[in-house]
Amino acid sequence: MINRKKQKSFQKSKLILPIIVFAVLFLVIGIGMSYFKKSLYTVMKVPDFALTDQNSKKITNKDMLGKVYLVEFFYSRCPTICPVMNSNMKYIDEQINNKDFGIISISIDPTNDTPEVLKNHARMIGADSPNWHFLSGDRDYIGNLADMFDIYVGDKEDDSESLNHSGMIALVDKEGNLRCRFDENNMPILYYSGLNYEDEAGTKTSLRGKYHPDREKLIEDIRKLLK
Repeated sequence: MINRKKQKSFQKSKLILPIIVFAVLFLVIGIGMSYFKKSLYTVMKVPDFALTDQNSKKITNKDMLGKVYLVEFFYSRCPTICPVMNSNMKYIDEQINNKDFGIISISIDPTNDTPEVLKNHARMIGADSPNWHFLSGDRDYIGNLADMFDIYVGDKEDDSESLNHSGMIALVDKEGNLRCRFDENNMPILYYSGLNYEDEAGTKTSLRGKYHPDREKLIEDIRKLLK
């Protein structure tokens, strides 16, 4: 009788042990996936750059070390997406409000966008942060820089394309690494959109769209990197 009780107890323990192991494994996987989704992916090192800002000061990627910052390509007389991008950048800057946060806005129209023009542009849009640099320089250099960032900028030799550019924004951490979050399929998004959208999910761009899904993502991820 005692042996039968021991046998039943042993059989129960054999059943319970795998259940406990699977439960612990499931918990560990869940915690790991949660951490994975909250962490930020390292895309690459930021390309080296040296350009002149609106105050006629040379700014390099080394000057930005120790700061979390955003990089966009734009031009001051752009009538379409640039005002939207600049507006979203200004909103982010106001929300972050941190001396260790900066913005790099690189003009793809340096012939027009001299330091003086860029200074007036900064004043016009209310970009008064000392860490917001509107940069210009040689157009070929800027085109090559955009290629290294892997952000689209039109070929300057093509009149119909020369002032076209992407609405994508790069996020850079304090160590000079391009960073990004993961999407719902756990794939790195690489870059963030600086545009507005008609829908909350961010599937249809609109210059007057009232939704800014990536703007909110950027604010969240910048705060992570500033901690």
